[in-house]
This record gives sequence, structure tokens and C-alpha cells, in this order.
Amino acid sequence: MTQGQKQHKFIVPYVILDYLATAIAWFCFFVYRKSTELGRANFSWNYVFDDYKFYIEVLLIPLCWLLLFFMWNTYNNILYKSRLKELIETLKQIFIGTIVLFFIVVLDDYIADYTDYLKAFAVLFCSHLGFVSLFRLSYITILKNQKRKGKYPIRTVLVGKQSLCEDLYMRLQKGQKENNYQIIGYISTQENNIAQIPLNYLGSYMDIDKIVNNHFITNVIIAVEGADRQLLDVIFSLIVNCRVTLQVLPTKEDHLLRFVKNTAVLQESFIQMDLNAVPIGQQIIKRMMDIICSLLLIVILSPVYLLLAIWVKLTSTGNVFFLQERIGKRGVPFNIIKFRSMYENAEAQGPQLSNKDDRRITPFGRFLRRSHLDELPQFFNVLKGDMTLVGHRPERQYYIDKIIQKAPYYRLLLLEKPGITSWGQVRYGYAENVEQMIERLHFDILYIENKSLLLDVKIIIYTILNILKLGGK
Repeated sequence: MTQGQKQHKFIVPYVILDYLATAIAWFCFFVYRKSTELGRANFSWNYVFDDYKFYIEVLLIPLCWLLLFFMWNTYNNILYKSRLKELIETLKQIFIGTIVLFFIVVLDDYIADYTDYLKAFAVLFCSHLGFVSLFRLSYITILKNQKRKGKYPIRTVLVGKQSLCEDLYMRLQKGQKENNYQIIGYISTQENNIAQIPLNYLGSYMDIDKIVNNHFITNVIIAVEGADRQLLDVIFSLIVNCRVTLQVLPTKEDHLLRFVKNTAVLQESFIQMDLNAVPIGQQIIKRMMDIICSLLLIVILSPVYLLLAIWVKLTSTGNVFFLQERIGKRGVPFNIIKFRSMYENAEAQGPQLSNKDDRRITPFGRFLRRSHLDELPQFFNVLKGDMTLVGHRPERQYYIDKIIQKAPYYRLLLLEKPGITSWGQVRYGYAENVEQMIERLHFDILYIENKSLLLDVKIIIYTILNILKLGGK
């Protein structure tokens, strides 16, 4: 059974329980609304079951709740959920959902007094929080009890030096009933062959992706400290396409800096890593922003597109548009579209990066580059889904191979779609050689670690300011 199939096994009951919980909660609230409207003396169950709105709402409103839960990433890693953390997340979800429901559905209800609004909100919130929390925590408790009995073992590998792996292995064995790790072996961060310890030696960390796939691993625990912490970037970049849960054994410094959040008293503390941490809701909103903004700009700037196309054609021979293969998300190649700013066959001698005094650039092309107008056609790449408005600048495979030789963590960028603009583009600008590409890479990694819709808006604003200053090369 694959990791995806295992997750599906736990997700389906969780979703069904959420639907039932929200349906029951809405039923209770609907009854409360009717009893408040009619008065207790005049209330009859017929007023509930004879109202066609009841059946529509009790079917559709739970679906709206499921959409909110899905956008909140509620259904990720169900087997690893903590009851306390899930209760806190449920509280946040129900509070936000209640506010939306209240203004859409409840605000136009008949009221005798404005305090009825407060009562209605309280009933709506408490009923949903009560049933959803009860169903979720009960299911998580059942899973935890089954794990203690040895069901659903988590196929795990340890990554690190011999001494750390051995010590961690012994500690995990003592708490086996709580963590339910099935430790398959360890992956060494040392170059030399490792002496035998109570674990299978699976190989070097440089082969971690192959080892994880070959042994059907679902959980990776990294135990590195001191100078070996520099290996984290390399390990993350190698494992980036493997669908595993990633945990890092914290150091004393991590505890002092409060990076470690753990409420499970009997379990080992780990820093939980998510290499693709943006909630699905934000991803959906980001894609909608890409489509809407690109369509609007293409329509509004269509006269500019026409004028630039004519001017490119009149000022030099060759095609108006320049297509070049770049590498997108998950390493999938695509053709980026630009207004041609160089003379035809400018790379006849092989791939070359542009610089300030590049003679391959046409006079009009120099203006296009300084104003970034050569990149306007990339909004069609965004519409197609190859690119996004804000990401990292896409590179050719030729240069990616050279960058990875010196900075293997570049592979982390391939988790995301490339963008028309980027944090690296705003802070550093165009790179003229591989060394400058690696310097710019620092800001693109920062973007991945801090990505959010608010950060996207900031980067777009700074990009516009940079364009007005003619800050391109």
C-alpha cells in the first residue's frame, strides 16, 4: 500500500465525521432558530421538517464547512495529529466559519431584541465547536489507541552520525507504544563505512531519496548537530520530491529559541518540517490572483503589446517573440515567452548570461530590459499555469546543473512555480554569472521559508517601483 493510499484510509472517515458533526450542529441551530422565532409554546417539529430550507441547508452548509477545513489543510497527516493542537485549530476554524455563516445566513433572521444576535452567534458557535471537536478528538483517540497496540506502524529511517542515531534509537524504543515508529535503519552522514549498531545501515545521505523510495519510508528523522547542521539544506533538497513526514531532532539552541512545540508528554520532541507549508486555501487564492491579474493586464495593456511588437519588428530582423526552454515546478520544462531583446541567433556559441555591455542586445532591446517590458508576454505563461506572478526566476537546465554543483539546496526552488518577479529579483536583480545566481538564491530560499499572500503583495509593489526606476539590465 502506497503512502497516498494509507493517508486516504484515514482521511475518508475524518471527512465523513466532519460532515456529520456540522450537519448535526446545523440541525440543532435550525431548531433553536425556529423555537426562538415561534416561541416555545407555539413550537412544533413540523415547522422544522416542513421547511424546505432545512433540507437544503443541512445538506449544503456542511459542504461549505468541509471546504473551509480543506483550505485550512485539516486533512494532512491525520495519523500524526495531537489532540490539543487539533482542538486549538478547530477552535480557530469554527470561529471564522461561524462569523461567515452568521453574516450570510443568520443576520436577516427575525429578532425581538438585539441580544438575540449574540445568543444566536453563541449557539451557532458552541454547537459546531462541540460536535466537531467531539467527533475529531474521539477519532484521534481511537487511532492513538490502535497505534499503541501496534497497528499502523510508521516506517521510519534515522539520518545522522552513528552515536546520535544509536542514542535516538534507544530512546525511541523505550517510547515505542506512544510513537509507533517502525525503524527500518539509518542513513549515515559520515563518509566512511559505519560500524554495526542495532540498526540496518542503509547507505549515505547523498542517496537518501533512492533509499526512501526503495524502502517505502513514510517518516524521516534527522539527527544532526554542530557543523553537520549545514547538511540540512542538502538533505532537504534531495528529499524534496519524496512524500514523507520530515522531523528534525532539536538541539539545545532550538529549545532555547523555542523552536520546539510539543504537548505529547510521553513522546520524543521533534521539530516538524513541512517543505510545502502554504495551506491549500492560500494556494487556491494565489492561483485565482494569477489568473485574474494576468487577464486584466493582458486586456488593459493590449495596445502596449501591439506597439512593442511593431517596434521590435521595425528595429531588428527576426521574430517578435523569443521562446526559450526553462525549468518549472517539479523539474518540468516549459517555454518562457518574451519580447525579443537580442539579435537573432544570439546564442549560436552556446548558453551565455547577459551583462551590462552585452553586444548581443539590440538598442531597443536595451530599453525593453531596463523597463522589464520584455517580460510582459510572460503573463500568458501565468495564465497557462507554467508560472506565477511571484515565485523565483526560472532558469535553464544548463545553469541549474552548474548551480547545484555548488549549492545543492537550489532543488528546493523546484517545489514552487517560477514567477515573473521574485524576492531575489527585487533585492539582487539580474545575475551575470553562476556565483551571482547563488547569491540571489539566498533571497529565493527566504521566500520559500516565509511565503504568504501578504509577502507576494509586497514583492509586487517593490517590483513596480523598480520598473518605474528603470532598474533592469
